[in-house]
Amino acid sequence: MTPSPTSSSSGRSAVGRRAVLGAAAAVASAPALGGLATPAAAASSGRGKSPKALPGGGDLGPNVIVFDPSTPGIQAKLDEVFKKQESAQFGTGRYALLFKPGSYSGLNAQIGFYTSIAGLGLSPDDTTINGDITVDAGWFNGNATQNFWRSAENLAVVPVNGTNRWAVAQAAPFRRMHVRGGLNLAPNGYGWASGGYIADSRIDGQVGPYSQQQWYTRDSAIGSWLNGVWNMVFSGVEGAPGQSFPNPPYTTLNTTPVSREKPFLYLNGGEYRVFLPEKRTDARGVTWGNGTPRGTSLPLSQFYVAKPGVTAATLNEALTQGLHLLLTPGIYHLDRPVQVNRANTVVLGLGYATLIPDNGVTALKVADVDGVRLAGFLIDAGPVNSATLLEVGPQGASADHSANPTTVQDVFIRIGGAGPGKATTSMVINSRHTIVDHTWVWRADHGDGVGWETNRADYGIRVNGDDVLATGLFVEHFNKYDVQWFGQRGRTIFFQNEKAYDAPNQAAIQNGSIKGYAAYKVADSVTTHEGWGLGSYCYYNVDPSIVQHHGFAAPNASGVKFHNLLVVSLGGQGQYERVINDTGSPTSGTSTVPSTVVSYP
Repeated sequence: MTPSPTSSSSGRSAVGRRAVLGAAAAVASAPALGGLATPAAAASSGRGKSPKALPGGGDLGPNVIVFDPSTPGIQAKLDEVFKKQESAQFGTGRYALLFKPGSYSGLNAQIGFYTSIAGLGLSPDDTTINGDITVDAGWFNGNATQNFWRSAENLAVVPVNGTNRWAVAQAAPFRRMHVRGGLNLAPNGYGWASGGYIADSRIDGQVGPYSQQQWYTRDSAIGSWLNGVWNMVFSGVEGAPGQSFPNPPYTTLNTTPVSREKPFLYLNGGEYRVFLPEKRTDARGVTWGNGTPRGTSLPLSQFYVAKPGVTAATLNEALTQGLHLLLTPGIYHLDRPVQVNRANTVVLGLGYATLIPDNGVTALKVADVDGVRLAGFLIDAGPVNSATLLEVGPQGASADHSANPTTVQDVFIRIGGAGPGKATTSMVINSRHTIVDHTWVWRADHGDGVGWETNRADYGIRVNGDDVLATGLFVEHFNKYDVQWFGQRGRTIFFQNEKAYDAPNQAAIQNGSIKGYAAYKVADSVTTHEGWGLGSYCYYNVDPSIVQHHGFAAPNASGVKFHNLLVVSLGGQGQYERVINDTGSPTSGTSTVPSTVVSYP
């Protein structure tokens, strides 16, 4: 396999870095879970502060396109949306393509930017596409490393040639899918690729990552897995390859300690509802394989169906009334934080609904309450610096949420790229037992509004709460620490990171006496922490002489443990001296070969 796509000129620094990456890659609900709250009161309860209560339910707006098997011209509509979104990396279009239960034939749904495709059944097998759901990289000359912000969910696919192509990069989840065949994660021509995430899915045949540098698969079932480049991580996956890091680079956990799948929209007869899967401990395999999935269900009438243009005040009024939020596709400008104060509130986005804080506010804050579910939306930093963009729990939060944690799933954060943006710290997790399940927190390295100070963002994620679990953590390019972890008993399964490309010189990243800020820093006060399958890459293309002392920093304590770490210098653009603390070999010149530590301490 020899990737050889043509270099593209779209994207300022992306071509050089992604080229180096690619070259390297070539070498009706079931019983509720105990602890879940009863559904929220409908808007008509009269608890709102306004004289007239906001209504629940309603239509899903023009950018949610719903098909049934008898709909004429399905392929033409799919092609129309794809034509708009194929290369609109920083565009304003947002779409959700929803398929009612039934069987569809002869379709090739090509999925572009800010496009979600999903079935409306309670099980993926309720909605079958005899055809393909395709992500490829023709728009970028065979380079899939910028195929961000798109998703597939809750569908069965019978690929035309036996294998479906899903060649994605970050922020492109493949959830609750059943592929009746194989799954190819590389673009046509086996060009460069930097992904990715699968959860609660069954792939009957082989998964072929080919040129994908890294991938995380959780609570799924696969026929087999073909290869690995740098970092392939599996937890709770039936059919996963055995533990073998670093050669092949497989990190395999038999189960996932705690998981709770993402909420999803479905049809019960003619009624839209949102299904809330129950929490699982020591999870393995899919949730939907044997009859009705376990969890609870809410009617759409208990959601405020938000449309672009609505104010933050109206969203907060809906929450105060006891409604949940369904954010339909589009862009939402906020002049104050959306404040979630009630336990078990659901905030669910469709089609990459995007929140933008206009005046330096925090986009969304959650109180220290049980069971909030945040899922399926993008937060885009505004031009005025925000101290934070997302806060889960207030500072000092200490309540025990072990029975009913808050989940943050497919919630993505971006600083710059679509225009100027700044934020000091992107995501702060204060509430205990929070599960961060698949996020990409990205200080942009290409697009508009990009520069060392232009889209200044010092910290990606800060975890202050105890007992927090991250499954699928992608955090890139922050000016200082990408991840800081202060809470006790934290766990991370899979981490992907690149240090900021655009540091002007060594002095700009100097951290006291240490050369560079670690990608993942566990505070000195922490006595218990564990991580599996963590990687950090450097590509200091502005000043290739920059030296990064290490990718990972942690206290030397018996309860602080790491498994299967790697650092990579991409083509010798900057170097790491060590992997974690003062342990591990330096990266090797221009060879783009990982330096690994299998176990620390």
